[in-house]
Amino acid sequence: MSVMDKKIVLTGGSGYLGRHLTDYFAAKGWNVVILSRREEKLSDRERYVWWDGVNLDAWADEIDGAEVVINLAGRSINCRYTKKNRQQIYDSREHSTQVVGEAIAQADRPPSVWLNASAGTIYRHSLDRPMDEVTGEVQSVEPDRPRNKWEFSVDVVNRWEEALFNANTSSTRRIAMRLSMVFGTGRGGVYEAFRNITRLGLSGTQGSGNQFVSWLHLEDFLRMVDWCIEHKNIDGPINMCAPNPLPNREFLKAMRLACGVKIGLPAARWMLEIGAFFMRTETELLLKSRRVIPGKLLESGFKFNYPNWAEAVQAIESAWIDLK
Repeated sequence: MSVMDKKIVLTGGSGYLGRHLTDYFAAKGWNVVILSRREEKLSDRERYVWWDGVNLDAWADEIDGAEVVINLAGRSINCRYTKKNRQQIYDSREHSTQVVGEAIAQADRPPSVWLNASAGTIYRHSLDRPMDEVTGEVQSVEPDRPRNKWEFSVDVVNRWEEALFNANTSSTRRIAMRLSMVFGTGRGGVYEAFRNITRLGLSGTQGSGNQFVSWLHLEDFLRMVDWCIEHKNIDGPINMCAPNPLPNREFLKAMRLACGVKIGLPAARWMLEIGAFFMRTETELLLKSRRVIPGKLLESGFKFNYPNWAEAVQAIESAWIDLK
């Protein structure tokens, strides 16, 4: 099959990562079908097909004969963890993953590989050592008891991956993409948010500043997905992050340097808690130490274009300025 005949089905394609994956694979000649709550043809190689993320419907026909399925669907975790929001976060991830699995299971020509979003927050708060897929300590959460906010995010990822690996899709290779924060140019991405607070002088040390930040350049993310598709020996949980996480204080210092900002006001934990309340988000996103490394990808021979944050953030900021 030539690349011009290959089809990739993408859920969550209207988000930041989905838009860039669509452009990347369409530019390589793939036919990209985006499952969404709207129907629209974008070009000869890009089109939207309606789905609700819960029920099998006509969209499932697109899975049959596709080479690749990538599921990015899920409600944003950038919110307060109220009871209602927690349930929506659980449901949006579990239901979409389960129904994609059902569509693959019933396909006469199932895809060769299914990449499903996950998150590196599945590992414990780690200051002492890095976490890879083999030696990393996946934080366990006792069943049938209330979860605190950090345990909740871990439980979400555990249930998300269970839905993926419990699916009856033995003919399809499955990959759980344990994503870190992905930084790149363009509106709606996480870099824009960090850039805005940096330019306001608010990107000083957050909390103790010792907590590690796992990150990934957008360009390496796109290449990483492509690499996983092409290398058939890669499966299971895959840490998608740069190989060099760094402490929060160093991460933000490099951010200020790239943006040409000399001052960054520090924020103690209690200040972050107040700010998070008014911004309707949670401090767990900033204070948990995510010291994650991409063990399997490095072992497979993947080479990073941006292994270090200082060079990555300089490149992103330069590209951002050039876009204006």
